[in-house]
Amino acid sequence: MRKAWIVASVAISSALAFVMLLVVGVYLVAGNLVNGVSGGAKSLAKGSVPAAYAALVQKWGNLCPAISPALLAAQLYQESGFNPRAQSHAAAQGIAQFIPGTWASHGIDGDGDGDRDVWDPKDAIPSAASYDCELASYVKKVGGNPTENMLAAYNAGAYAVIKYGGVPPYSETRNYVKRITALSESFAAPVGRVDPSEQAAGAIEYAQKKLGTLYLWGGTGTAEQGGRFDCSGLTQAAYASVGIKLPRVANDQYNAGPHPSRDELLPGDLVFFSDDLTNSRAIRHVGIYVGGGYMIDAPRTGAVIRFDPIDTPDYFGATRVTEDGAKALPTTV
Repeated sequence: MRKAWIVASVAISSALAFVMLLVVGVYLVAGNLVNGVSGGAKSLAKGSVPAAYAALVQKWGNLCPAISPALLAAQLYQESGFNPRAQSHAAAQGIAQFIPGTWASHGIDGDGDGDRDVWDPKDAIPSAASYDCELASYVKKVGGNPTENMLAAYNAGAYAVIKYGGVPPYSETRNYVKRITALSESFAAPVGRVDPSEQAAGAIEYAQKKLGTLYLWGGTGTAEQGGRFDCSGLTQAAYASVGIKLPRVANDQYNAGPHPSRDELLPGDLVFFSDDLTNSRAIRHVGIYVGGGYMIDAPRTGAVIRFDPIDTPDYFGATRVTEDGAKALPTTV
């Protein structure tokens, strides 16, 4: 019995030492990597847009130079969470959240079936892209970044952009421009290495301290819950410990930054799992990558927070959490 206890202790100590080496490595990489690229422009990240809409977003996101598929995807996610039946208290309707007056003047028959239906993504997504490009044409003579000017016109009106010679000094408008610009990086396929998060090591350190804690469905680690977590509750708390506020559920956490490929994973990346590998909205599990093909996760009822392999058939992809990416996420989608 004592021999078994010693063997187990050595195994656990080795695992923790391995994680601490990874934590140190993240700090070194974050401090030394200077040539990373934090986004892409034209191609969508795998599964970031539901498969039913991905081709539409890819096509219409290239309608004019001021927009991109990733930017259009960010707007749709911000507006409705890709819900074609979404309706707001302000009467905004559909996947692109057009109000009736704007739809009447700017909605187009995107699929050529003879009608303009705000509830049909085949009309609403092309209309959103067309409206963006129309706004961009209104402010094309204004100096500065044409995409930022277009987004500002979307939020505050073209007149305000023209009046101020760029993004107007309204906090709401400036925050909107920054939010959509940052969020678009979550929908773009990176064109090179993406920078490591400086907070990643702290998130790993937090998670490793929870190893052995019993899983709780809906758990966020509160005292009333006995400090127990479910999968996304653990990742949310781990990044909260380093000052980054993530959404509560895993499929929204996927949009908190750019998406490194499997061979580019670094400790601290969030790794996601789904039964539908074409749709990030179907993600059902998340963990924190620690290197060597392993993550720390809260797996399921009856299990404890532990190390698990990530290379399983339901592996969906990864997110390198960034402060700007997390801040850009809407509070509800």
